[in-house]
Amino acid sequence: MSRVDGRKDDELRPVEILRNYLKFPEGSVLVSTGDTRVICTATVEEGVPGWLNGQNKGWVTAEYAMLPRATEDRTGRKPGGRGAEIQRLIGRSLRAAVDLSGLGENTIRIDCDVIQADGGTRTASITGAFVALYDAMQYMVDMDMISQIPLLGNIAAVSVGVIKDKALLDLCYIEDISADVDMNIVMREGQFVEVQGTAEGDAFDRDMLNRLLDLAAKGIGELIIEQKKALSI
Repeated sequence: MSRVDGRKDDELRPVEILRNYLKFPEGSVLVSTGDTRVICTATVEEGVPGWLNGQNKGWVTAEYAMLPRATEDRTGRKPGGRGAEIQRLIGRSLRAAVDLSGLGENTIRIDCDVIQADGGTRTASITGAFVALYDAMQYMVDMDMISQIPLLGNIAAVSVGVIKDKALLDLCYIEDISADVDMNIVMREGQFVEVQGTAEGDAFDRDMLNRLLDLAAKGIGELIIEQKKALSI
């Protein structure tokens, strides 16, 4: 079975990360993975949520939305449970990249807006948002808000899945809707941050799980290389 776009089973879709995509945010990125495109911005704000007051720690949080015609048919603007779940995932993932005690009592607010969706919007959001987050922290250093970037490691994410007993990397939409198993994996420099996996069709065994995790690790390693190229680090 060949894939719909001719890729190898372990091949990512073409990835492009454009920094400084917007004029005003402290960090902004247009990330493209195949035909999925997401604008990720990072905004630096003084202060933290009330429950963090006085702890000399910062906070990173995220919001996620999709334009009505990011998909083939128009979807409404009203936020739903799926969007809330995705933005919590993005926030958790990005906090794993940062030593929050090194941010001072400041908040970095991430916004991920999908302008075109062809599968993997949440994983593309995480991969692109990390670059915007890094630039926002560099801005804080430049403005003498913090002494150095409190980075614990690059964060990136990718989807993997199973179609007709074949493990595939970075599913596009057509593959995603027909997958027997669908997983979203987030990693930081070779370590797992979050693993979300569901048997949409048939159940899967430990051997297949290991194959999927290995496939994701390979893809995320390549995505981190692209992040570092974009950031020149």
